[in-house]
Amino acid sequence: MHGKLIELEVESGALAGNALGDPARRLVLVYLPPGHGAAPLPAIYFLHGFTGSARGWTNTSVFAPTVPERLDALVATGAIPPVVGVFPDGMTALGGTQWTNAPAVGRYQDYVAEDVVAHVDAALGTVPRREGRAIVGKSSGGYGALVMGRDRPDVFAHLACHAGDAYFEYCYLPDLPKAAAALATAPDASAWLADAKRRAAETKLGGGDHPVLNVLAMAAHYGPDPRAPLGLALPFELPSGRVREDVWARWLEHDPVRFAPRALEAYRRLASVFVDCGTRDEFHLRWGARMVVEALRAGGVEVVHEEFEDGHMGINYRYDVSLRFLAPRLARG
Repeated sequence: MHGKLIELEVESGALAGNALGDPARRLVLVYLPPGHGAAPLPAIYFLHGFTGSARGWTNTSVFAPTVPERLDALVATGAIPPVVGVFPDGMTALGGTQWTNAPAVGRYQDYVAEDVVAHVDAALGTVPRREGRAIVGKSSGGYGALVMGRDRPDVFAHLACHAGDAYFEYCYLPDLPKAAAALATAPDASAWLADAKRRAAETKLGGGDHPVLNVLAMAAHYGPDPRAPLGLALPFELPSGRVREDVWARWLEHDPVRFAPRALEAYRRLASVFVDCGTRDEFHLRWGARMVVEALRAGGVEVVHEEFEDGHMGINYRYDVSLRFLAPRLARG
């Protein structure tokens, strides 16, 4: 790399005392371009997907550069002006976060928008205003970017959402019967999770475990219930598997397709909005992306919307596209 990666540790007041007992002191991986320190640089904040972590951004695939390496190459070749890349950690005891403030999980939106941003600005001298910050992510990270744009346009003026969770009928409903089948044979959700962690430690999770883990984590974000195991309400009855309409309605309140039309004033404050998704996305997310873009444009929000021929996995190369769009638009100095 022409630039370098450094590690910061951020003590997060927002995560202190979270319901899952996850650590409040978190690693933040940071990319610094060549010449950093000569003048204040804008910062791009990257939100990883479900089951990801800060160090996960450095995981290598054969012949493919990592996202920090892609960012470095864009800067080194002059394709984008120098920026700082910030990669916070959102791993939880449920496998990940949607980067929101969820009572059953933790205040991960405040962790990023307040604790991490303040630490990075102070430690690295990045541009200390919204016009110099972008928030980007894929999948759960893309969802987090959309929610951050809705709730924290005072902190971030630019966002990019790659294949973000949207239109819950398509992206989550197919997992509900799979999760119901697994949980119907367990004493409760907490017991299933403990067994899954044991199996992962001994060997590995099975292919059928991800839908269950995904449903539990989403239930914690969208349907918290402090009286239930893991502090979440399952979106279906057991043993019948019937969808609990009252709980499902609570999930839908968190669907970008539903909340984007109600948050147009916030989105109109943003200077840049980029949304994309693959036409073969296995979680059917391109439809939700289309609906969100349609709602934003109808409300007067300028959006760059792209579709590409690929699925949901292995699409880190799409960051090259969003970064080429966002980086030159960030305020500098």
